[in-house]
Amino acid sequence: MEDNPYSFEAESQKKRRGLLRETFDWLGQNKKWWLLPIVLAILGLGALVVLGGSSAISPFIYTLF
Repeated sequence: MEDNPYSFEAESQKKRRGLLRETFDWLGQNKKWWLLPIVLAILGLGALVVLGGSSAISPFIYTLF
């Protein structure tokens, strides 16, 4: 085996990172920061759809549109 600190075994022993941390790391490494507003807008619209269809807040959300 090699003594490279970035070997597969060394990486597998590290603590797992969450989905958000992985996404932010990917955005930073690939210089895709311009995608962040698009992703946030899609997530916001998705939250409105979920809340608008299944909660007591739905009459207030429908008045926004």
